[in-house]
Amino acid sequence: MTERSTLKVLLIDDEPFMLKLLGHTLATVGLTAVTVCESGREALEYLDLSSYPPDLILLDINMPEMDGLEFVRHLAKRQYSGGVILVSGENERMLQAAEKLVQMYKITSLGHLQKPVTPEALSKLIDKWMPSWMIEPSSSALKIYNANEIKAAISNNELVNYYQPQVEVATGKVVGLETLVRWHHPQDGLVFPEQFIRVAEGYGLINALTRAVVDAAFAQLGIWQNNNPDLMIAINISMDDLASLDFVDYLAAAATAADIAPGDIVLEVKESQLMKNLSASQEILTRLRLKRFGMSIDDFGTGYSSFTLLNNVPFNELKIDQGFVHGAASNDRLLAIYNASLTLAKQLNMKTVAEGVEDWEDWNLLRSTGCDIAQGYFIARPMPAEKFLDWLSSWQANVEAALNL
Repeated sequence: MTERSTLKVLLIDDEPFMLKLLGHTLATVGLTAVTVCESGREALEYLDLSSYPPDLILLDINMPEMDGLEFVRHLAKRQYSGGVILVSGENERMLQAAEKLVQMYKITSLGHLQKPVTPEALSKLIDKWMPSWMIEPSSSALKIYNANEIKAAISNNELVNYYQPQVEVATGKVVGLETLVRWHHPQDGLVFPEQFIRVAEGYGLINALTRAVVDAAFAQLGIWQNNNPDLMIAINISMDDLASLDFVDYLAAAATAADIAPGDIVLEVKESQLMKNLSASQEILTRLRLKRFGMSIDDFGTGYSSFTLLNNVPFNELKIDQGFVHGAASNDRLLAIYNASLTLAKQLNMKTVAEGVEDWEDWNLLRSTGCDIAQGYFIARPMPAEKFLDWLSSWQANVEAALNL
């Protein structure tokens, strides 16, 4: 663990009294290597001249001449890799919006604080700091593979499925798993979907990729159901799959070959993708439901026509996007969106799945509001198929005591 006294802090505020007060609070929580600037421009000059950029910046968002949000834009141009804590007397909604902007600029946000800042609140955010080399790189920093490489990966059976468990909130019972494709690259190791899925879609490779995922997932579910007959499996499908007229027959035949029921398979479709060409996929989606495949509207609330989709497509599951789940217990705006999604699903007699469940607060929110299914790092990270049964045994042995069921 990094000693707080070694962290370099840049404190930016236009009020001398506030600088003195914040400096004292920083010292109280063990941060002593602090540089003080009274404006955004002064801070930028300091950054441009410094050989060692600060690990952490405490930034007032409401300052004359250059406000904190403009300063963040300049930080992004300088590819700042440290953490930022926003500090302001503005209301909570304004601070939340400002924090979202920091995140959009791909700068690590540790959170926000309202003035006056307490040592306890500051210390809690400081605990979230970590060196930049420990932070998982954003998708923009990842290598993107070309179509020929992806085509070879499919042909050489280098794609592999990882599985993330889904748990019934009321009982803690594992009821299913979401299938998440990975690529075991012979030189680069484990490659994640954001590095190849869009290229596969753009170059007409997604149908072959989806079928490789489906065949492996169906076969694996058939094996698991020998001892766990109630397990279900969820699989993400692309708009290109829904444009293929033989896709329904293919899925039905694949399920029969694996000796699994269509009702044990949930096909997840992202809302934002579906709205691009709903008419082309309407027939296939409806036929899939006729054959009793489960249909889930994924990342609900992130698109623009959620109600149109729910009215036109026979979905039987609504998956609340992680952006509206994690942290909703302590964020009134997120909680309102989460509750509205949950209520809508219940009124339409749809199963609800909340993704992005990362801590006790998230879990307890789901329990108190009656959400059906939970998925997220609080339960388990995605894992290879061979790890699942060991994880399942451990989960079943400890779930009642651990989750206070």
